[in-house]
Amino acid sequence: MPTASLFGQVIGDAFALSVVGYGIAISLGRIFALKYGYKVDSNQELIALGLSNTIGGVFQCFAISCSMSRTMVQESTGGKTQVASALSAMVILVIMLWIGALFEELPKAVLAAIIYVNLQGMMKQFMDIPTLWKSNKVDMLVWVATLILTVLFNPDIGLAASIAFSMLTVIFRTQLPKYSLLGQVPETDIYRPVENYNQVNEIPGVVIFRSSATLYFANAEMYQDALAEKSGIDITKLISQKKKAEAKRLRKEKKEARKAKKDAKKNAQEWEGEPDSSENELEKGVATVEEGSKHDSTLPRAIILELSPVNFLDTVGVKTLRNIQRDYGDIGVEVVLCGCQSECYIFLQC
Repeated sequence: MPTASLFGQVIGDAFALSVVGYGIAISLGRIFALKYGYKVDSNQELIALGLSNTIGGVFQCFAISCSMSRTMVQESTGGKTQVASALSAMVILVIMLWIGALFEELPKAVLAAIIYVNLQGMMKQFMDIPTLWKSNKVDMLVWVATLILTVLFNPDIGLAASIAFSMLTVIFRTQLPKYSLLGQVPETDIYRPVENYNQVNEIPGVVIFRSSATLYFANAEMYQDALAEKSGIDITKLISQKKKAEAKRLRKEKKEARKAKKDAKKNAQEWEGEPDSSENELEKGVATVEEGSKHDSTLPRAIILELSPVNFLDTVGVKTLRNIQRDYGDIGVEVVLCGCQSECYIFLQC
């Protein structure tokens, strides 16, 4: 049985070996799967490697994974089944036990040349860089970063760093989505971005806003800024103006109320036979309400947030949608959500 006291000393290297071994196995598997037209189950490979190394570790076996060079050599010689691997293992066993001494004086450069010739297919992947540049520059950047990090550092550190770099690119992609306003294709119920299609028409008084990415804490603030920019509504300025106007109106009403109260005490006798002051105040209040509820003609009647690309919402995303609904509602613009996924709909109801 393994010595438990050594676990603390080897756990770091063991983790690095497991990550590198699994990464190499999946990478080689997918390369040949694309070449020969079959699928690779990553979960199955993980279970196979995990069980093999766990059981083998009890009997002091070496950690196992895929060998890139030997795999390419076997594939180039026509080996396609486990029988080829078994025969290859038997040949290596014979060489190590009896024939190895004959190769002792063979220069390593000769052995390296044999391996390099069989790895030339892997080396030709450099030709994929122009294709990646044309199709997806982010994928090309991940490819180049992985190559450089693996060459500069050892494979375990290089692979771990490249995985971290790839995850960062995912975060950056979600932080920089494409925001667009949608318009209606004439005589249909189809809506497309107005900046990409000349034939679509925006619905008068309605703004339909869509983001190409999900809504969560990393891009919630940018979502609000993009909505204000695309709709042309400076929500912060309008709310500030409304608050100032409301405060000014309240101060004016209080001033008029104090003046009316003072005049009432001074001229109470002269008010006999005139209309009731409470009725006048009621009419003034109704007029004030009607004036305050008048909709600004420069603003849209409603904003529709099209959320079909949103796969999930976190707490910050939900608060962002509620803040948008509250802020735009304060200036008389109704906010409506549409195209919500079932998971998002459930989360919004919580």
